[in-house]
Amino acid sequence: MTDAPTDRRAALKERSRQAIVQAAAELMDSTGGTAFTVDELAERADVSRRTVFNHFASLDDVVAEVCADVLGELIQKLATPIETGRPAAGSSILDELAAVVRSTDLVTPMAYLTRTLGGTDPHGPWHANLLNQALTEVGNGLVAALRRRYPEADTLDLQLLASSFTGGVLVLHTHWWERTGAADDQVSRVVWAELLDHLIEQLRTGFGTR
Repeated sequence: MTDAPTDRRAALKERSRQAIVQAAAELMDSTGGTAFTVDELAERADVSRRTVFNHFASLDDVVAEVCADVLGELIQKLATPIETGRPAAGSSILDELAAVVRSTDLVTPMAYLTRTLGGTDPHGPWHANLLNQALTEVGNGLVAALRRRYPEADTLDLQLLASSFTGGVLVLHTHWWERTGAADDQVSRVVWAELLDHLIEQLRTGFGTR
């Protein structure tokens, strides 16, 4: 039989954690960056400073959790059509992945993360490192979805495909940011679509000299 008091404590702990993450997301959105203190975060979440550190070792860990939430939604949007759709006759795994990626809105989460992480320099190492960590999680989600869809496929091949895609998206992000200012508008989406088409074509044909 489940211990009810234990369940209540676990539920309260989870609510506190979610309140902290939500407060961090709101502060990142309102300030356009991560320049807030633990005290400001605790006040916004209506918890004590000690409670924040009971859940997270640092503010960076809280920010990482916010990014994970945003990307969790993106992973689900990418994974669902891979797992439930029906590939066209004769299409490859890359063809199916390309179709799903083209039909998924990547601009909105990228623009949000760029803005809320306080990005000002497309070539800044700190920002690039955070996005790299975030896209690694997206790649892991893609591999898991592809393995469920294609259980007979070689795991190494799926990992190479997913990492090539996510690594390419990281490069595209820099060029897209430079050209659009990481805006979330129609012009930005056109630029992103052009860059994405280039990446997919390179993955399909290789990177030999022309």
